[in-house]
Amino acid sequence: MKKILFLTGTRADYGKLKSLMKQVDKSQKFELHIFVTGMHMLSKYGSTWKELVKDGFNNIYSFINQKENSYMDITLSNTILGLSNFVDELKPDMIIIHGDRLEALAGAIVGSFNNIRVVHIEGGEISGTIDESIRHSITKLSHLHLVSNEEAKKRIIQLGEPEESIFIIGSPDIDIMVSDRLPTIDKVKKQYDIAYENYGIILYHSVTTEVEKLPEHINNFVETVIQTKKNYIVIYPNNDHGSNIIINEYKRFHGNKNFKVFPSMRFEYFLTLLKHCDFLIGNSSAGVRETGVYGIPSIDIGNRQKGRYDTSIQTNIIHVDNNCGTDLLHAIERVEQHKVIHKNFGDGKSDEKFIKVLENSEIWKIDVQKNFIDIEF
Repeated sequence: MKKILFLTGTRADYGKLKSLMKQVDKSQKFELHIFVTGMHMLSKYGSTWKELVKDGFNNIYSFINQKENSYMDITLSNTILGLSNFVDELKPDMIIIHGDRLEALAGAIVGSFNNIRVVHIEGGEISGTIDESIRHSITKLSHLHLVSNEEAKKRIIQLGEPEESIFIIGSPDIDIMVSDRLPTIDKVKKQYDIAYENYGIILYHSVTTEVEKLPEHINNFVETVIQTKKNYIVIYPNNDHGSNIIINEYKRFHGNKNFKVFPSMRFEYFLTLLKHCDFLIGNSSAGVRETGVYGIPSIDIGNRQKGRYDTSIQTNIIHVDNNCGTDLLHAIERVEQHKVIHKNFGDGKSDEKFIKVLENSEIWKIDVQKNFIDIEF
């Protein structure tokens, strides 16, 4: 049996990888192993490594790659060191990583440097901020690219990757989004002690390339949403540089009955809340992708998701600049007009397409020595 190693560093990428892990776990051809690190290991964010245990996975290796307020380069080096030592012991046949986080970059570096095939999930997309550079760097270090759509495939070809190494499988989190495995809204509200009938969801992250502007931006944002007098479910940001500034500003919600603040939330429970919310507001990728699947209005703030959508096409999204204030208030007032479903990220069968790729004997013949493929002009 070939050893397949998944790397997960955040609640978000675990949501994307979970259905794929399950396919590997039940396969008779592969042996599943999971390297858990990053936000999962921090109690401040809910120690979400426990979710993998609750979901019944075995062969889990946990590694603390950072402490609070660690710089990204130091965290990256720590992750490379820890993963390299683990890989030397495990000797996996393949490493599977997702997205644009530094933990995924560490996985791509360790895999490529040790002649282990690296599979990158959801490459070829536009990220914004430093994540943009990380995602495309991972592409150049990876051997197989499992992408969401044709647009992503074209970008990877532009990066000089051979077309035969690219497979369109859709976005794996949609497998869970459209499944019948989500908890009911009543169960979720009881679990998290949420009494709201109507509510918005706040997901606001640090823009690492604009962190010097963050205190002003988050102050304006918090001030504005308090003024609306609406109910909000607030979830902590990712542990990027500047996240403490956001979390500290969220202290202003304490004692305000209109706000329920959570460090983290189980992925399926979050999806149920998203499915039943009035709108999502902030600068999370969930506002670009997941909201469109459910037809939920999304108010995207600032530059973090710049280039990831076109409001003339994804008409469920309203864009507002970082100054918030009056523009944001107006956006919230007209948000009901933007309930439109968009499906450009798969059909909910990514896991089935994924396992077919892995079971294809031809992909195991792909040379670990990569060559740049020129585009003919």
